[in-house]
Amino acid sequence: MSQGIERMSEAYHSLATVALLSGMNEAALKSLEQRCRWQRFRAQEQIIDHDSDSRDVYFVVEGRVRVVNFSLSGREITFDEIVAGRYFGEFAALDGQPRSANVIALMDTLVASVSPETFLNLLRDNPGMAVEVMQELAKLIRASTDRIMDLSTLGAHNRVHSELLREARANARDDNTAVISPIPVHSDIASRVSTTRETVARVFGDLTKQGLIKRGKNELLVLNLERLEQLVENLREI
Repeated sequence: MSQGIERMSEAYHSLATVALLSGMNEAALKSLEQRCRWQRFRAQEQIIDHDSDSRDVYFVVEGRVRVVNFSLSGREITFDEIVAGRYFGEFAALDGQPRSANVIALMDTLVASVSPETFLNLLRDNPGMAVEVMQELAKLIRASTDRIMDLSTLGAHNRVHSELLREARANARDDNTAVISPIPVHSDIASRVSTTRETVARVFGDLTKQGLIKRGKNELLVLNLERLEQLVENLREI
């Protein structure tokens, strides 16, 4: 069970760090904060249940959450991880359909939720915000298309390469390297690419021997991003 709602009179919370709301003026933002339902969740607590009929949209103020589903055999399939400053739950608010996935807190997490009516009114009153939501949805569709192609055309080892490349590109540096922090958990990568932890461990071991990655104290170093990109692209062309 969650730790429950934190009343605004007991602890004031701000939505100032939520990127989607950055264009709102101070008065409008404070008004929205007062209409929010504020909740804290401990690590591994469920925030949204798949197929529930709730429609609220959640802003992650502190912490990190994971969007997952489970196969009939119980295997966890990860769709996304959402960090502080982002939001989730917009699908149900936009189309009125049941939730499409479970959302679970990965650490102590503070969220602020608004009703679907409030969220839709925000988009109607703020065209720039509506465009940002559409851009995020387009980005999600492109990422989903890439993953479908990977699942359809690549073997398990190669899907791990592709997932590592996605993370590396998001953390690239100017010197053809990337720093992924914290170190990716093997089971998390396995969940995202539909394979096993053992397979991920073998792939990481092979890439370490090839001099492509190196494990640091709290980070994974990708030592040659272009070579990793070439490896993935060559496999996609086969």
